[in-house]
Amino acid sequence: MEQRLILINLMIKLGVAAAVASVLGRSVEFKSLLFREQRTLKQTIYLMLWITVPLTFGVWARFSAPRSFAGGDLSIEATILLGVIAGRLAGAIGGTLLAIPAVLYGQWAILPFNVLCGIVAGQLRRIAPDREEIWSFSPFIDLSIYRWIRRNLPTPRLFDWQTMFFLTIMVLRFVQTEMHLHLLNADYMWLESPKWWVRVLIYATSATVIGIVLKIWNSVRIQIKLEEQERLLLNARMEALQNQINPHFLFNTLNSVSSLVRIDPDTAREMISNLANILRRLLNSTDAFVPLRDELEFIDNYLDIEVVRFGRDKLHVVKEMDEPSLDVMVPSMLLQPLVENSIKHGLSSKINGGSIFLRSHLEGTKLTIEVEDDGVGMPAAQLVQRSGSTGIGMANVSERLNVLYGEAANLAIQSNPGKGTLVRITMPVLESEGAIPDELYADRSSTRR
Repeated sequence: MEQRLILINLMIKLGVAAAVASVLGRSVEFKSLLFREQRTLKQTIYLMLWITVPLTFGVWARFSAPRSFAGGDLSIEATILLGVIAGRLAGAIGGTLLAIPAVLYGQWAILPFNVLCGIVAGQLRRIAPDREEIWSFSPFIDLSIYRWIRRNLPTPRLFDWQTMFFLTIMVLRFVQTEMHLHLLNADYMWLESPKWWVRVLIYATSATVIGIVLKIWNSVRIQIKLEEQERLLLNARMEALQNQINPHFLFNTLNSVSSLVRIDPDTAREMISNLANILRRLLNSTDAFVPLRDELEFIDNYLDIEVVRFGRDKLHVVKEMDEPSLDVMVPSMLLQPLVENSIKHGLSSKINGGSIFLRSHLEGTKLTIEVEDDGVGMPAAQLVQRSGSTGIGMANVSERLNVLYGEAANLAIQSNPGKGTLVRITMPVLESEGAIPDELYADRSSTRR
C-alpha cells in the first residue's frame, strides 16, 4: 500500500476509535457496566458485547472487501482494552468474537493471537497496583518514563505499570507484524510498511487509539464522580439544615414547657405528651420529602402545643387546602418554621390573639403554599430584614428551597403594619418520594446522561 494511503488509514483509525468511544460513553447502561470495579459474569459479557459487536462489523467489512483492499481494523486495540478494563475472560471472549470474520476468510492464526492479547491485557489489570493507573494511561511514554525516574530517585521501584502497559502494546503489535509476514495471506494484510518511520507511526497509532479511548471514558467517569459528590454534598447539606431546624423547634417548645411547670403542671404534662409525639415522628422519619398531607398532620401536632401555650381562645387556625395539592411532595418541616414565625412575630404581641390561614393550590406544574396571619405585621424596614432571612427558621426554609430547587422555587413575604403578614412559597411539583428526587437532581445536573 502507498505510504500516503497508510497515513490516511491511520487517521481513520483514530477517528473511528474516538467516535465509537464517544457514542458508547453516552449510553447510561454502558456506563453502568464500564465503571464497576466488580462485575458478575452476566455484566462482563454484556460489557464485552457493547464494545465488540460494532467493531466486529468493521473487521467483517475489511475481510469481505475486494482483494485489492488492504487496511487495518481495531481488533487488537479493542481486545487489549477489554482485557485491561474487564479482565482476562472478557478480553479472551471479546478477542474471539472479533476474530470470527477473519477465521471465516481463512486467517485462522488471528483467533489465538486475539485470545493471547486479551489474556495478557487482563493479566496486566490484575497486577496493576492501583486501578486508577488504567484510566490515566497515556501513549506519551516519555512522560511516564520521566515520572518513573522521579519516583525512583528517593525510593527505587523497578516496576512501572504505565511503561509496562505501553511496552505490552508494542510487543503485541510486533507479534502481529510477524504473523502477517509468516502466517497470514498477504491479500488480507494489516497496515504494514517497510519504511521505519511509517512503521513507527503504525505502532504509535495502536497505543494512541487505546489512550484516546481511555481518556474519553475517563472524562465521563470523572464527570459521574463529580456529580455523585455533588449529590452527596446536597444530601449532607439537607441533613445539616434539617438538624438545624429540629433543635431550634425543640428549644422553643421546652422554654414554653418550663414556664408552665410551676403555675400549671397539668398543662405542662399535656405539652410534654404532645412534644413526645412530635419527636417520635421526627426520629422515625428520615425522608427529606413528605406529602403535603403529612406535613399538615405535623403542623396539627405542633399547633396543639402552641394552642395550649398561647390560649385556646386566642389562636385560631383556618385551612384552605386544595385537595389535589395534598399529595404533592414537599420538603419535610417546611411549614413549621413559617407557622412559628406567624405566632411569635405576628400574634404573640397582639392582645386579642388572632388567626393563622394555611392555603395551598396547584397551578399546572407549580405548587403554591401560603401561611398568613392577621397579626401586628411588620414595617418596611423590618420586612426587608426578614426577607434577608436573618432568623433561623426563615433562613432555614429559604436555604433549603435554594438547595433543592435553585431558581425554580420562590419565597415571598408581604406585610402591612397592623394587618398581618403573608408568606408565599412557589415550588415545582414533585411526584416521587426519596431524599433527593432523581428528576429534580437531573434538572440541576450539568452532565447529560
